[in-house]
Amino acid sequence: MARPVVHTDSLRSELLAVAAELVDREGPARVTLRDLAAAAGTSTSAVYSLFGGKSQLLTAVVDDGFRSFRDSQAAASDGGLRGLGVAYREWALGHQALYRLMFGGALAAYTDCQPTPEVAADAMGPLKEAVAAAQSAGALLPAPVEVVAVAIWGQVHGLVSLELAQVGPPDTNWAAAYDAALDALGRGWAAP
Repeated sequence: MARPVVHTDSLRSELLAVAAELVDREGPARVTLRDLAAAAGTSTSAVYSLFGGKSQLLTAVVDDGFRSFRDSQAAASDGGLRGLGVAYREWALGHQALYRLMFGGALAAYTDCQPTPEVAADAMGPLKEAVAAAQSAGALLPAPVEVVAVAIWGQVHGLVSLELAQVGPPDTNWAAAYDAALDALGRGWAAP
């Protein structure tokens, strides 16, 4: 009797990484499960066994990205809001394919690959906690935590997205622009 094939966590991780890179580069419609399996050095049956199919694999890619992002934010939370802002850009620059897939909408336009709502919402947890802590300490304006957190996220997200897309003057110093934006955010939300 044949032994069942066991697929390891490392193969799962490899498939997630390969899928992010290939789909980011080629687009979701052009990448097949056969392409993904070949790039990961495995079979399509492994992909089906681990994920169920292409849509589920791509959803897992996005969910994994949000978990990785959340973990990086949690690790930076001791640095307060500024530390979270710095970690946001560092994570995005270090995970460009994932960032584009998570926030670019290419997957949602192709297939039903929305991130799991709880996973995406959880990624914002460290920011909301930092906002609440700063408000409790009297350092931030009193406003609904969710509103402040979304406003901050939107501003840093926009600048990072522009940097990754290289939209702007060719000589833009993105690090300096981002640092200035973090300073402005701090001043804009500071309690009087």
